[in-house]
Amino acid sequence: MNVVAFARAKQGTGASRRLRNSGRTPGIIYGGAAEPQLVEVDHNTLWYALKKEAFHASVLEMDLDGAKSQVLLRNVQYHPFKQLVLHVDFQRVDANTVLTMKVPVHYSGAEESPAVKIDKCMVTPVVTEIEVRCMPKDLPEFINVDLSKLEKGATLHLNDVALPKGVTLVSHSNAAVISVAAPAGGAADEAAPAAE
Repeated sequence: MNVVAFARAKQGTGASRRLRNSGRTPGIIYGGAAEPQLVEVDHNTLWYALKKEAFHASVLEMDLDGAKSQVLLRNVQYHPFKQLVLHVDFQRVDANTVLTMKVPVHYSGAEESPAVKIDKCMVTPVVTEIEVRCMPKDLPEFINVDLSKLEKGATLHLNDVALPKGVTLVSHSNAAVISVAAPAGGAADEAAPAAE
């Protein structure tokens, strides 16, 4: 994904307010060998880009006054109640440096699993993103977790998630990523015929 940015000369509260009133969002690029640099980006373009999941978890191609570089989105500040982005932070990416990033998790196949199809269990995702470590070229847009073989009473943990090549898990705890709940009233339904 591409981001077009322009160098920003003025800083401070008043300058940032004037910038926002003109339809631009103030931001900063930091990291790497270069000094931090103040930038501005078109607000509406940024607003719609932020609605895309890939924008938050991909290496972005930034065009800054004609110079291309690779960056990651690191922080976004929103207005408390207006549809307004107040400030955005980008971090430069070095192709030879390992990075740590939170990546979204997509779940698939739950409807075909024995837990849902046969036992009518309720499968609820507990984890929506996983923090991973990898080289920029190996950064996945998302991690897919296949639930098609899930059975009643099974538990899926972080260590059970298949990661793409070159990607490692950062978390030291082996937390559950989904919860499998038996159908409500199952025990009562089974007890009813016995009472008759």
